[in-house]
Amino acid sequence: MIPVPQAAIELAKRFEGFHRVPKHDPNRAYPYICPAGYPTIGYGHLCDPKHPPITEAEAEAYLAQDLKVALAATLRYCPVLATEPEGRLAAIVDFTFNLGAGRLQTSTLRRRVNQRDWPAVAMELRRWVYGGGKMLPGLVARRDLEARLVQ
Repeated sequence: MIPVPQAAIELAKRFEGFHRVPKHDPNRAYPYICPAGYPTIGYGHLCDPKHPPITEAEAEAYLAQDLKVALAATLRYCPVLATEPEGRLAAIVDFTFNLGAGRLQTSTLRRRVNQRDWPAVAMELRRWVYGGGKMLPGLVARRDLEARLVQ
């Protein structure tokens, strides 16, 4: 099995952040509602709204598992990425982690990746910048970085 690319870990950590909500407990993260409206904890891990607080080490363990799942789905739907440069794989793994395997599976992005049409992949990535029906600046920046990795 191909390991999760380090760049995918860095992307997820950078854009998800370790959310310490509420701020009064600086050593643990509590569930919060992400901009797309989902209960989340740590580094973007979907959870039950009543999930107990977690440490940063626990958040990293969730992230590692979530990224393994995203990697497996990415390679299932985009097998060509197994032989492409690591940056391309990292970008699509981050996309899958962020938006879910279902979105990748049914997307034009998937088709463009499997065609190895990298300029079109970059263009498709930049379309996925909405959360909760609104364009989110964080998603614009995230998709831009992913797009640069695939080219």
